[in-house]
Amino acid sequence: MPELSVVIVGGLHADARKEAVARLLADVPDSVVLHHDLAKAAAGTVVRTIRDATGIVSAGEAPLVNDCACCALREDLVPELVRIRDAGGTRMAIVELWDSVEPKAMAEVVTAGGLTVTGVLTAVDPVLVLPYLGNGDDLAERGLAAAATDQRTVADTFARQLEYAPVLAVATSPEADDEDRELLAQLHPTARQVPIDDLTVPAPRRRPLSSLARAALAGFDVEAADAAQHPACALLPAEADAHGVSTLVWHRRRPFHPERLYAALEDLTCAAARSRGRFWLADKPDVLLHWDAAGGALCVESAGPWLASLPDAAWDMVPPVRRAAAALDWHPEHGDCCQHLVFTSPALDRDGLEQLLESCLLTDAEYAAGRTAWKRLPSAFDTLLEV
Repeated sequence: MPELSVVIVGGLHADARKEAVARLLADVPDSVVLHHDLAKAAAGTVVRTIRDATGIVSAGEAPLVNDCACCALREDLVPELVRIRDAGGTRMAIVELWDSVEPKAMAEVVTAGGLTVTGVLTAVDPVLVLPYLGNGDDLAERGLAAAATDQRTVADTFARQLEYAPVLAVATSPEADDEDRELLAQLHPTARQVPIDDLTVPAPRRRPLSSLARAALAGFDVEAADAAQHPACALLPAEADAHGVSTLVWHRRRPFHPERLYAALEDLTCAAARSRGRFWLADKPDVLLHWDAAGGALCVESAGPWLASLPDAAWDMVPPVRRAAAALDWHPEHGDCCQHLVFTSPALDRDGLEQLLESCLLTDAEYAAGRTAWKRLPSAFDTLLEV
């Protein structure tokens, strides 16, 4: 019996997501869709449905776990997929995620459960990319929170959904223009974009599969996907400028002055629809810091030590992909310590942004004073980092 293929389809663009799921269900024989609806979780349960091409096969409820609908989804998902697999007769299980559920967590849960994820897709409507990236509303305000403690925003949730998936299922949107499509391309240049309504591609001696179905069954590496999101080795966008959309890649080998950077945070955060990367603070010279901004809001957090600050014996405990990324960007004096920030947006003021960033670096005199002096600088980020 062929192994069950699990395909995860997510995205806040609900119409595009439903269209992609319907296309996969129609294209792949012996497939089913498993969906957990979190919309009524306030009542205490999560509604689960399983359907095939003919309609609903079964429906049930999963109780909340620790008052968390997303936790209930995690607890219920793998047992249901195992039951589908063991029953036989199903080639592909399409896990249609509820609006704000992020694919990373679910892909890791399914893989840890001993099942095979062959594809992770985020469905996108190009005309909605900029409005969603600019939406700083809390998910709770929009009825999209996955738990009572969910403090995510629409913008940062959409950004993570978009950037994690190696395949983007792109809806045909008559209202979308070249700027919309270029923004999508620059935000996730390594993604394979597949039109949801792409024509069926013939396959010798097999029932023809659409391009979307082929992408869903092509294979997925959960460890590689995780590494691609880590700030130390993330596959960040490259420099670009087309159709009114620009991506600025800013890379420097000098640390930020904590107070000057903190004073500039609002302007830097609002300078682009999306910005992310890693940065280096003078008063915390051994700490790799993660920059993640969308919707006018910024998340800054520690991502552990720079490799340059670790003793040689500790390097064996570092994943090879991170060691390789550091080696490609190694500096004889500072090792992997650096500023590597990427800003993507329509109408990006590249010159103004670069000038502002440069003004936040240590001056020549501050830099020459050395690390001992740097550590005595005011720790402006302690509250933000919850130290």
